[in-house]
Amino acid sequence: MLAQQIVSGLATGSLYALTAIGIVLIFRNTRTINLAQGDFSMIGAFVALVILEHSGGSLVVATLVTIVAVTVLAVVVERLIMRPIEGSDWLTLFTATLGVFYILHGVAGWIWGRDTKSFPALFSSAPLSIGGTLISQAHLFNILVAAVVGGILYLFFRFTKPGIAMRAITEDPVAAQLMGIPVRSIVLLTWAVGGVLAAISGILLAPLVYVSTQMMDGVLVKGYVGAVFGGLYSLPGAVIGSLIIGVAENLAGGYLGAQYKVTIAFVLIVLVLALKPRGLFGGKARREI
Repeated sequence: MLAQQIVSGLATGSLYALTAIGIVLIFRNTRTINLAQGDFSMIGAFVALVILEHSGGSLVVATLVTIVAVTVLAVVVERLIMRPIEGSDWLTLFTATLGVFYILHGVAGWIWGRDTKSFPALFSSAPLSIGGTLISQAHLFNILVAAVVGGILYLFFRFTKPGIAMRAITEDPVAAQLMGIPVRSIVLLTWAVGGVLAAISGILLAPLVYVSTQMMDGVLVKGYVGAVFGGLYSLPGAVIGSLIIGVAENLAGGYLGAQYKVTIAFVLIVLVLALKPRGLFGGKARREI
């Protein structure tokens, strides 16, 4: 029972982590808390559902089209909304992403309606038995995908020029620009990467819940809390924080009652901020990928 709760929590935390990573990436290079990150995923889930219905159920086609569509959406938001107000105070940037949040909610509701929609199951409902622990195939897949994405991001930031440029901008945007790094292009790339992560998150979550305009609202909040664990700068901190939240939620729901799942993330973040106001990893955030 305990092992099953932990694995389920890791699967849930993996979805939170993908959202948290997107939030941290954009914040590190723009000082903007992107409240639309969850809505990017929501739009992605709707797009994937439509493509599945019109492509004979091809998950590969749906995934590729969704990633492209959400990436383009993120790039459009950066170019048309965020770039004109770059350099503004944090409240202006925050309010702009809040506006995007509501706009995307409204547009999605207008296009697809407010009713919930069922996403086709990607795996059999029969669980796998690993070491005597029953594990949902969907949960195991989510954990593996999140791990692969994390590994790709690590390699990207360590060994590619765009990834190193992103890290340089995080450290010192002015110095990065003086060194010839195209800051605006890298910021645009950052939003694009955030879009890719959002698309993946939306596709992974859609089979587990009903697709609706509100499907990502809770995940956005938990992802933000996970990001705060890392001081909004540390990617490893955001991942660890998200996994902690996922496991804590499932343990609380399993042993204390479902009503405690809603509050456990906020209890954890209050404790973290009370003990370390900059997050568990905030003290060295600018030195990590």
